Amino acid sequence: MTLRAHLVVVRPAFTLDLAMEVAPGEVVALLGPNGAGKTTALRALAGLTPLTDGHITLDGTTVHGLATEQRPIGMVFQDYLLFPHLSALDNVAFGPRCQGSSKTEARRAAATLLERVGLAGQAAAKPRHLSGGQAQRVALARALAVRPRLLLLDEPLAALDAHTRLEVRSQLRRHLTAFDGATVLVTHDPLDAMVLADRLIVIENGAIVQQGPPAAVARRPRTDYVAHLVGLNLYRGQADDRRVKVGELLLSTSEPLRGPAFVAFPPAALALYRTRPDGSPRNLWQARIEGIERHGDNVRVHLDGPITAFADITPAALAELDLMPGQEVWASVKATETHAYPA
Repeated sequence: MTLRAHLVVVRPAFTLDLAMEVAPGEVVALLGPNGAGKTTALRALAGLTPLTDGHITLDGTTVHGLATEQRPIGMVFQDYLLFPHLSALDNVAFGPRCQGSSKTEARRAAATLLERVGLAGQAAAKPRHLSGGQAQRVALARALAVRPRLLLLDEPLAALDAHTRLEVRSQLRRHLTAFDGATVLVTHDPLDAMVLADRLIVIENGAIVQQGPPAAVARRPRTDYVAHLVGLNLYRGQADDRRVKVGELLLSTSEPLRGPAFVAFPPAALALYRTRPDGSPRNLWQARIEGIERHGDNVRVHLDGPITAFADITPAALAELDLMPGQEVWASVKATETHAYPA
């Protein structure tokens, strides 16, 4: 592993206790709600927040006792923090100059990196003349210029508009793929995490609640936060073969299981009816509409009943059913869309 760390930071009302390893060339994203400890973890790795306990090693060398500038790390801040009085070229050359390179050597290395990120033509531009996407790429080039073994990215796309974000996300993934050190990324955006990261670590209240490849985490969320992040309804219950009891509701599922279990299904799998549907759907219950809102191209209906749930339906279905808050409806989801896994 390039990075092995156990980060313990104790504050009066909060404790971060996070153990993590990152392999060479691997990108790990830290996800979690506000106040979970993501930024504290990143700052601890950078040496900007002191550890109360624990350790940090890079390529087998202990670094947690070193000052920030002595650690083999590069960091891209959310607001990039480019030096406003320096050109793009000299911003990138700043790190090598601090490491002892001559001005000529540092600027030569900086020019190579700017060309790699597609900004050779902007070498003389000051930060105020760069677009958001260009500034992000200069910040990345500056972080890579010190030849780090650990790259830290703090919400690197948050300052970009939606159109620029799409383009820069793709470019950033390509640059991270070419980086042979360890990368730790902090983001609130699940799409950024899914596209950029090889592995997700989800933190809540300073501790890891789930980790794994993005697809595995998305398929089997283990907390309400993760379920909301990946857009699933999630419940905890007791399984007996292909049925899981959640409160007073018995749900049929696609997988046989026994013991404590999670049950999840997507909002789009939930069908709504004004009256009880014909036939005998296995997963059927009455619910009350608590709210209705636009959700992308669809409409999200908030339901309360034996379980709370979100249902995504089309605007046409909303009009046809004539739904409104306060109404009683019937909700149904197919067993084939209802997935159970061990809690």
